[in-house]
Amino acid sequence: MTERLLVVEDDPRLADMLLEYLGQAGFHVTVAPSGRAALERASADEYDLIVLDLMLPDLDGLNVCRQLRTTSDTPILMLTGRGDAIDRIVGLEIGADDYVPKPFEPRELLARLRAILRRRVSGKPVAERPLHFGRLEIDTAARAVRVDGNLCDLTSYQFDLLVTLANKAGRVLSREVLMDQVKGEHLDAFDRSIDVHISRIRAAIEDDPKKPRRVITVRGAGYVFAKVQD
Repeated sequence: MTERLLVVEDDPRLADMLLEYLGQAGFHVTVAPSGRAALERASADEYDLIVLDLMLPDLDGLNVCRQLRTTSDTPILMLTGRGDAIDRIVGLEIGADDYVPKPFEPRELLARLRAILRRRVSGKPVAERPLHFGRLEIDTAARAVRVDGNLCDLTSYQFDLLVTLANKAGRVLSREVLMDQVKGEHLDAFDRSIDVHISRIRAAIEDDPKKPRRVITVRGAGYVFAKVQD
């Protein structure tokens, strides 16, 4: 099956390079040269993944990401300027699954895209019962998380991260281990994007995200999922 990829990029040379390179890698690539064009195409058709540049001529890429997340859970990989740390953090907070800073190696981008799609495929329905921890339910088949029956708003990356923690409840997992298991590749141990995703998970499932009872930080070691039976 050929994955459908929407590339949102206003630089014609970069867009043409991605169209050719990712097309040769087996993707069916559609290019949107602006934020509004991206929103129109995303609403008119279905894509397996979206590559979104933050610097667009009309709508800011963060605004595009925010609008996409109101109607779709399609994975989003952001392309960001190397110095835009704040934009990367905000992008992750509003629903992006990953980011690649510019300038980038096409092979790294391809590896990131394939890692996202592997997570997506591995998370498809399987014959498993939902995980229950008191008021919290993690439905791995439906890829849904509920607290008191209310659906929680998580990205696909955040869902996979929560499942990884829940499946090893009571065990401390380092950032490196979490990134290896969820992304399927080793990343820089100082990459703090994992902390942003944990914050979003806490905001979705904790009664008081500032005093978490389920996803606990173990200073200097990582995170542990506590089996709270409330």
